[in-house]
Amino acid sequence: RWATALGVLAVLLAVPAAADGRTRALHLVHVAKLSQALYATAPSGQPGKLYVVQKSGQVILLTNGKPAAKPFLDIHSLISTGVEQGLLSIAFDPAYAKNHRFYVAYTDTNNNERVVRYLSNGATAIPSSAKQLLFVKDFASNHNGGQLQFGPDGRLYWSNGDGGYEDDPQDLGQNLTRPFAKIMSLNVNAAKAQWRIVAYGLRNAWRFSFDSKTGDLYIGDVGQNKWEEIDYLPHGFVGLANFGWKHYEGNEVFDAGTPLLTAGTYVPPIVAYPHVDNSCAVVGGFVYRGAAVPAAVGRYFYGDNCSGIVWSLKVVGGQATDVRVEPFNVPGLSSFGTDSRGELYLMSVTTGDVYRLASN
Repeated sequence: RWATALGVLAVLLAVPAAADGRTRALHLVHVAKLSQALYATAPSGQPGKLYVVQKSGQVILLTNGKPAAKPFLDIHSLISTGVEQGLLSIAFDPAYAKNHRFYVAYTDTNNNERVVRYLSNGATAIPSSAKQLLFVKDFASNHNGGQLQFGPDGRLYWSNGDGGYEDDPQDLGQNLTRPFAKIMSLNVNAAKAQWRIVAYGLRNAWRFSFDSKTGDLYIGDVGQNKWEEIDYLPHGFVGLANFGWKHYEGNEVFDAGTPLLTAGTYVPPIVAYPHVDNSCAVVGGFVYRGAAVPAAVGRYFYGDNCSGIVWSLKVVGGQATDVRVEPFNVPGLSSFGTDSRGELYLMSVTTGDVYRLASN
């Protein structure tokens, strides 16, 4: 449901006068205006560079906010661009400076999900280098997840939703035999690499990230009718995590007739917020580890696609603390991203605007 905000006006929240002074100092700086921006990242060692994913199938390279003359990657002919479809994410290999490998996740023209590896020449992608790493035949157009992220263990992580429609009609949330409602990982350097399930019971983990300092995993899992949730796994978590869908939505029982699988460990959300103030779909973000905004260091930022509200929190002892509404709003918020210096970006699928977190 992350894209259902197309055409929806954001609800602006007033920040209480007694808010922390550091909170009031935070604001957004406009970086660029593109088209249907869905994600942004950069390989290590490329300061001033930002690679922005456009839903329509292009990756645009920004250098100090200025777009390159041609897309870094253009696969618009390969993808479907329905409401929750498109080119969904990009991840650069940790050794990109040497091997020029990068990975994309997208929905193809038959509504199926693919993860594909490409090579670049250092400036643009080489289309003929495409190598498919994952194909998932889907039965609906929504709940496609689609995040790609390298973890602290060097593995590539990918998310997929429960397949689509509503109410998880095929009961895939609590099903370990099919690649839906899960986060999975792959050793991209292995000769015969196999995808491994990391977590399940996720309705639609549209965006997740690892804290670049601690290695902790944060997940924004889109709810159904009442609750949106942020899930969390500390670095070093052992075993298989079950986040509860569709037995639970947030902390509330959604379908008592669907019992939790006993495989792994049930992990409740650290935050669940209701569908009020025009909220509809959580957008998971990042723990800020940049240098430009000292007051934000160690805070996890996340938001909502329909309302454009942005929150932040700190995790202490595995619990969310100091949860607060930030004094800015992004209509049609689609994603957060970081550059090679750890600076935080926010973007809108409705306006195409890309912003950077800043402070006075």
